[in-house]
Amino acid sequence: MFGRYQARLSQKLTVIEIAEQGGIGAKARRRENLALRAALPARAFVVALDLAGATPDSATFAAWLEGWRVRALVVYFVIGGAEGLDAETLARADVMLSLGHMTWPHLLARVMLIEQIYRAQAMKSGHPYHKTRRP
Repeated sequence: MFGRYQARLSQKLTVIEIAEQGGIGAKARRRENLALRAALPARAFVVALDLAGATPDSATFAAWLEGWRVRALVVYFVIGGAEGLDAETLARADVMLSLGHMTWPHLLARVMLIEQIYRAQAMKSGHPYHKTRRP
């Protein structure tokens, strides 16, 4: 599913996947988050996916993406593994984004995020993919 949306994007996303560190709890989260932060360039604009983040609608998210594009920011979306993101990774984020109050597996969150990025692109170009009316 991810590949389907990525193929539709006019500007491809680069995915850097950090290998799961194994185990559960604080030690696994710490190792994964150290690896995540190490993969980020020093000046990266970071959007961390977290339950405590903002929950914009699709139009607002599209406006955020456009604003970041106009500012020439290279945006890095960070999705935690099974143990989530730690306080240091969240503190590194410029924006915290939530896909809603439900907890999603990180691979589904990736698909949901790229779909919203594609939707934003469609909205900007006037493509009828995004529907504002209810069925």
